[in-house]
Amino acid sequence: MSGPYVTPWRDPPVAAALVVGLPLALVWWAVPEGLPWWRSIAIVSAWGGMGLLLASLVLMVREPRVARFLGGLETAYRWHHRSGVAAYLLLLVHPLALAADAWAESPARAWQALAPWAQSWPVWLGWAALVLLMIGLAATFALNLSYRRWRGLHLVLAAGVPIGLAHVVVLLGSTGSGLALVALALLALGARFVVSDLGVAARPYRVTAVARRAAGVIEASLAPCAAALAVAPGQFVLAAFGEGPHYRGCGEYHPFTVSGVDRDAQLRVAVKALGPCSQRLQDLESGVLVRLQGPFGRFLGARRAEPALWIAGGIGITPFMAALRAGPLDADTTLIYLHREAAGAPFADELAALAAGDPRFELISCATGDRAPDFDALLAQADRLAERMIHVCGPPAMVDALAPRLRARGVAPGAVHFERFDFR
Repeated sequence: MSGPYVTPWRDPPVAAALVVGLPLALVWWAVPEGLPWWRSIAIVSAWGGMGLLLASLVLMVREPRVARFLGGLETAYRWHHRSGVAAYLLLLVHPLALAADAWAESPARAWQALAPWAQSWPVWLGWAALVLLMIGLAATFALNLSYRRWRGLHLVLAAGVPIGLAHVVVLLGSTGSGLALVALALLALGARFVVSDLGVAARPYRVTAVARRAAGVIEASLAPCAAALAVAPGQFVLAAFGEGPHYRGCGEYHPFTVSGVDRDAQLRVAVKALGPCSQRLQDLESGVLVRLQGPFGRFLGARRAEPALWIAGGIGITPFMAALRAGPLDADTTLIYLHREAAGAPFADELAALAAGDPRFELISCATGDRAPDFDALLAQADRLAERMIHVCGPPAMVDALAPRLRARGVAPGAVHFERFDFR
């Protein structure tokens, strides 16, 4: 699946502030006085973990305005993952600290504190939540897991959240603060499910044309059926393709960077066959209804009227195609386009024509075959490198290989913008 994931050099502080501030506020509110040391740790870890878990829920809400407030969807997802991991670790400390507190009374009492079958049902809820969180969290580190299995296990993790909150409310009673936490968690979960997963706020579009750009790569033109999304080159949308007379869609939302933003509000998205759904999309046909969410991302939003270097790997060419198709460039721009074979490179002919017609645009097309690109030799072809705004879009290995080489050549961190390809 050709999904974008932007990694800027610096994260906006809103998401980080939420991850730090919410658990600290809860710990400050619940900090115990006069309790034994281990019991105090148990209570602090529980509320700190709960705060991190709530922050993680807020950060997974996939709505364009919320995402912009949090510094972008990519930043929100990154902090969502970090806060989820930290939440699980802190919540795991909670029963261990209770057992340590009971050890002072007797080892048998300590073991009883760790044995769910020796506890009442409200405690069972806490253990059940921990197990569900552990299953879902393990899935986030399984890099080779298919998207559908990863998503299913992530839903297991989400189920652990209300169960954990029920554990808190039952033990503490129906206090106002406890119910407020439950309301916040359910609001975040509901917003994610209704707005994002069900796509209630998605805009309807219809496929008007499908062009094959290379083997395993199509480009679909999408016309709005109602109000159009305000998409800029470099941004991406989440698309769920429906069904046509001879096409059966996946019915799932997947991210696609736009490859064209036309004057009549039509969008173009390029799809490379990388997974089951994108493989099925190779048979997409005109007339299919598609629902779009977004736009998201700010990959090319930082462009200024100064020399630029764009580096694209494979299907990572799509944001640059959208920018080139949007009109003449306002600054000298060099595009290094890496692909396996010249004959199968998507948009190769169109890029060559654009380079021939625009003196500001220089194209360096490089067929690498099965070998790793010689990045040092490629970067040497771009003059005044330290003066350029640099945008990189492609596989993670390419981005990782370029980052230290750019820094070694004096490129300031703030001048480099990355876009990776991921779907989680």
